[in-house]
Amino acid sequence: MSKLVVTGGQKLRGEITVEGSKNAVLPILAATVLNDGISVIKNCPRLSDVETMLEILEKVGCKVSFEGDTITVDSSTMNSTEIPEDLAVEMRSSIIFMGPILSRFKKVTISYPGECVLLLAHFLNEKTLPNERNFQ
Repeated sequence: MSKLVVTGGQKLRGEITVEGSKNAVLPILAATVLNDGISVIKNCPRLSDVETMLEILEKVGCKVSFEGDTITVDSSTMNSTEIPEDLAVEMRSSIIFMGPILSRFKKVTISYPGECVLLLAHFLNEKTLPNERNFQ
């Protein structure tokens, strides 16, 4: 593990740029569903999981743009509560769309995230899952 050791009586001065974090931006992207309007997120990393999240947002009807390190999501055009299976199984973190979509639309359809039945069972606090679950 690397570390930074500062010794002496000098005050530190200067600036650093903090890189965007995938683990921070993924839940923020899911939360844009709640806004029912335009959300602008800056300092976003260009990673495959981020691109997949943007694809999910587009498939449920949101307008999305990714220019430089800034993502703009307009969720006012969202017209679906179904997360496409091919995208949901691509990454386990697709499950984080469940809460915001349920909160806004009172229903959601999602397959096992990342093909992980145990993750969904844990999330729903169930020992076993039927093929279909009604959340209304």
